[in-house]
Amino acid sequence: MEIYVVGGAVRDELLGLPVQDRDYVVVGASPEDMLARGYRPVGKDFPVFLHPVTQAEYALARTERKTGPGYSGFAFHADPSVTLEQDLMRRDLTINAMARSREGGLVDPYGGQRDLERRTLRHVSSAFAEDPVRILRVARFAARFQDFSLAPETLQLMSLMVDNGEADHLVAERVWQELARGLGEAAPSRMLRVLRACGALARLLPEAEEIFADEAAGEHVLRVIDLAAAAGLSIEVRWACLLADWRLPPGRAEGVAASVSRATLASERVRAPVACRELAILTAREHPWVQAANHLEAESLVALLERGDALRRPERFAGLVAACGCHWRAQEDAEAQEVKFSGRLEKACSAMRGVDAGAIAQACPDRAAIADAVRAARVAAVRAALG
Repeated sequence: MEIYVVGGAVRDELLGLPVQDRDYVVVGASPEDMLARGYRPVGKDFPVFLHPVTQAEYALARTERKTGPGYSGFAFHADPSVTLEQDLMRRDLTINAMARSREGGLVDPYGGQRDLERRTLRHVSSAFAEDPVRILRVARFAARFQDFSLAPETLQLMSLMVDNGEADHLVAERVWQELARGLGEAAPSRMLRVLRACGALARLLPEAEEIFADEAAGEHVLRVIDLAAAAGLSIEVRWACLLADWRLPPGRAEGVAASVSRATLASERVRAPVACRELAILTAREHPWVQAANHLEAESLVALLERGDALRRPERFAGLVAACGCHWRAQEDAEAQEVKFSGRLEKACSAMRGVDAGAIAQACPDRAAIADAVRAARVAAVRAALG
């Protein structure tokens, strides 16, 4: 029985990056062998065992056979006769198909170390085409490793997978999982470029692809998302940045309605978490007004802050402002404008927060007039605060 560290741990070690998790493959063992050594089985689809002391996962070397469409249509074969090279062949990229023995020797049958040196993302074998999740994984790796390029033959294979309908079998939850991980990387625009290049974005997220129909608008969206990543902003903000139509001026009702519809449909399509969906819709609806905050009078500022529920949900409204800030920074010489509108909104919100709505309600004899009275007090407070 031989045990090897495989995959990302080997890759990151060779790149000089911190190793977060270690995956282990066991060659020359049966499930009975593992149980006899005290390992505990956990895998349903294929034999995976927990180490009796460290609780780390150890998988038996296995091969795969395609039995149906999509990423779940596989039959697995694992027994002591499966070699390490056979196990590594089923992996996605050469840089992820390397192993280290317990003695420290590198096993690299498919040129992963060479591709690391060449900074190339390349598929291991034609078996890559059997799993559509790999399209998303490669795009995500492009976002993580900014100085890597995608091998032309791998892009061609990904495009063929899209054309053959393999990507259509991806379930929404898995699409969101990979998209969110890619958006969380340092250069999420690279993920989107790869997905567009192979045609997958149009199939998996057509609402986002619509934005890229206008080349200038699409390039702007990519800059906005990368700025959100550079600022360390949340996935919720990055998702909102992707789906907003940053060309819209305030008051263009038809365009805003289309933008809101796009954010809603895209979030539902991939079953994005509620927080992501809500911020995307809020940003699609309100970002033209936030960007115009420097020129809004007190009445319009109060209406904007009320529509955005800024007093009760300040974190969500802050996400909207942060997304708009990235939009400003993506334009030339716009940093001063960003500071102005965010400062003006903060001052207005603070003034609104100082209005005692409860006291106004108690003093108002006509309950139907309470909302108007509170609004009037807020407008007066904001006007006074802004001078």
